[in-house]
Order: sequence, then structure tokens, then C-alpha cells
Amino acid sequence: MAIITNEMVPTIVQGMSGRIAQFHAADMIRYGTNLVGGVTPGKGGDTILDRPMFDTVREAVEATGAKASLVFVPPPFAADAIMEAADSGIEVAVCVTDGIPAQDMMRVKRYLRRYKADRRMRLIGPNCAGVISPGRSFMGIMPPHIFAQGSVGIVGRSGTLGYEAASQLQSLGYGVSTSVGIGGDPINGSSFKDILELFENDPETEVVMMIGEIGGPQEAEAAKFAREHMTKPVCAYVAGLAAPKGRKMGHAGAIVSAFGESAAEKVEILEDCGIRVAPNPSSMGQTIASMMAS
Repeated sequence: MAIITNEMVPTIVQGMSGRIAQFHAADMIRYGTNLVGGVTPGKGGDTILDRPMFDTVREAVEATGAKASLVFVPPPFAADAIMEAADSGIEVAVCVTDGIPAQDMMRVKRYLRRYKADRRMRLIGPNCAGVISPGRSFMGIMPPHIFAQGSVGIVGRSGTLGYEAASQLQSLGYGVSTSVGIGGDPINGSSFKDILELFENDPETEVVMMIGEIGGPQEAEAAKFAREHMTKPVCAYVAGLAAPKGRKMGHAGAIVSAFGESAAEKVEILEDCGIRVAPNPSSMGQTIASMMAS
């Protein structure tokens, strides 16, 4: 079992006619992802990477039975693409697009709430690295070779720090059950809390690594959820201890605007909730390894 994706899930790529999308789609196919087609308006009937192309997501779902979609659509059109996926029966959408306006994402969040919880599409991202269940399947832009198969769940706002954690674990002889990049934008589809809940219910995950950064209340909310509902140990790293207040650092959501949003304040909240915090990025793997060994 893996959370969000596995080798059996029929997957499409929205925007697959683009050069970068094709590069990553080819990587997904080589890895074993069940990529069954692509969607680009005006490209219906074409074939790319030996996969059929469709004009709409609904046509792709009807023809292939797709359940998941990787959204590689440019920022001005990405919100419409996500909502189209939700209307077409897609169960999970992973959006890697960076630069989607916050107002567009507010519209997407409201739109998804039209559906009852049991029929609501799960959105990962935007501005994320994607999701990988090592040895099985991935949807996104991560380098899959650095992810060894194992029992550590990783969830983070930073894709590259997720890569770093997986690489450190591999060098220490440990692996990953699933790694999820939730994205660094201020408004995203799935929160730390959402993914922690999935890891709690995943029998293959023994320990969870949460990688946060400055800005927003998500880490604090996740810490309280972990304290009250998680039976599995959770550790964390928070990037941005030296970041000045009021200045955006990297991600659009990485800006301290209220109490509890700085890295130091988040570390304090996490530790108060019983979560072990790695002091620096180079110690993420060792922190997890020590928890696994205890």
C-alpha cells in the first residue's frame, strides 16, 4: 500500500504536449507510472510518448479510466485545468505549476468545496515537486533515483529539501514509503495535516518527516494534530531560522506576517507538541535514523 499513487493508478498529464511536460512524463513512464494519456486542447487524436492525446479531461477519463492527473499547465490557465479535472471524475490531481495567482487558487478551493467530501478531488500543490512512492510510481518532477523504498513518510513544502532528506536516508540505509510535496504557495490544495492523516492510516509508514518553512500556520496546525491523533512518531525540520520578518524568502508563502510564522516560533510549537526537530538540514536523515533505531 502507498498513499496517493501507486503503479496501478491510471494517470494522465494535462499539458503533455509541452516540452518540459514530455520530459517528465517520459521519466514517469520509465519508472513504472501507469501513464495512460495526455490532455491538451487541439491535440486530440495525436500520440505523444506512445500515449493517446485528448482535447478534454472528460474525454481522457472516459477513454482510459484515468483516476489521477499531473497538471503541467501554464499559470494563467492552471486553475481552470484543475477545476476541469475535478469535474471530470479525477480523484487526485498533482499540480506542479509555479506562479498561479493566489486569487485563482482561492477560486479553486471554493470550487472544490462544491463536492461532498467523499467525492471531492484531492489536490496536491500547486508549486510542488509532486508525489513518489519509491519503486512503484511517481507523479511530478523529482529525481526518482534518490528515493529508496522503505518505511519513512516525507511531507514538505520544499521539494529540494525533500530530495535532501531522501538522499540522506538512502545513504544511511533507510528508505521512503511515500514522499509528498505540498507546495510552497500561500494557498495550496492539501495541508500538512491532510497528509499526516494519510500516513497515520498507511501500514507501510512507520515514521514521518515533516519539512516546513517560514510563513503560514500549517506547521502549528499539523503539530497539534500529531499530538492529538498520531500514534506514529513525527520529526520535523523548519527552514528559515535566519529569515527577516516581512521579507519573502523563495516560495510565495514563505513570508512571516504574524506571530507563530517565523521558523523559531514554529520550532518552539513543534517541540511543545512532542515533535523532535532537526537543528539543520544536514541532520534530517540522522534525526530520522535515530528515531527508527529507538
